[in-house]
Amino acid sequence: MLEFNEAEPNHWQHMEQLKEYPIQCPYCGETITVLVDCSIRQQNYIEDCQVCCRPINFDVSINFDGEPQVMVSDENE
Repeated sequence: MLEFNEAEPNHWQHMEQLKEYPIQCPYCGETITVLVDCSIRQQNYIEDCQVCCRPINFDVSINFDGEPQVMVSDENE
């Protein structure tokens, strides 16, 4: 189990950089909410859909205002 020290500033800074972002699954079409780490400017990763469990490709970039731009695609695109 992870324990967080409230007095530790790095923990809170990291939590502020996680943002909820709604995406639409390219397979089942359901809208799901994912957490995006805004501390990393460019990211490419795969995360399974919370509804249909199929792998979604994520291409994430963070703009200069710290807002995420998220593009998703299925594994064949």
